Amino acid sequence: MTQNLPEKGAALQRDKETYAVAPHIPGGIIDPKGLRKIADVAEKYQAKALKLTSGGRIAIMGIAPKDIDKVWEDLRMRPGGFTGPRIRYVKICPGTAFCKRGQQDSVGLGLKLGEKHQGLQMPFKFKMGVAGCINSCSEPALKDIGLIGTTHGWKVLVGGCAGARPRIAQTLGENLSDDEALVLVDKLILYIKALDQKKRLGNIIEEVGFDRFKEDLAKFSPETGLKNKDA
Repeated sequence: MTQNLPEKGAALQRDKETYAVAPHIPGGIIDPKGLRKIADVAEKYQAKALKLTSGGRIAIMGIAPKDIDKVWEDLRMRPGGFTGPRIRYVKICPGTAFCKRGQQDSVGLGLKLGEKHQGLQMPFKFKMGVAGCINSCSEPALKDIGLIGTTHGWKVLVGGCAGARPRIAQTLGENLSDDEALVLVDKLILYIKALDQKKRLGNIIEEVGFDRFKEDLAKFSPETGLKNKDA
């Protein structure tokens, strides 16, 4: 077996023989019982290592192909890693749930976003980040959609990207309530899916210009699609 098994949340490793799986840990928050379960399963199937990922997951490295199904049966957790053109994960900082600097509940909002959107098919690889304050520990300015908590509400950023061509996201909305931020993110995702362009959001914005992007988004209606784009 020499290729990835995305439907089972398994990624082929460098040795071309073993796989890594990463169970879903919403917001990177897990209780001791869940943590113990992951360790026990890793030990049972002789994993080579446990890797803490940037997305707040714990990857079990070096699983034999014959054991992948059994690992998931024992974990009783759904896969947390997605490959290809999907919403990968929502990176969340501790926010007001745990951090003394938090201005907004990044955990609560981030979990809602992840529950609704994680794994959703998109035209391109898509990432989101939610930070509870301007320190931005979850790097929202380097995400396709990022949210930053302030004393007055949420700031929503769009078009960020890390990787070979890093790009800082631009501010789309400010001083939004939780509900307003969620509605804006929903609209953004539907708009991006309707555009159906095989390129990162930052590239789309660069091509049309940020002002035009905001105008087109404002005209967009999820009910009518792009029909009223130029109205």
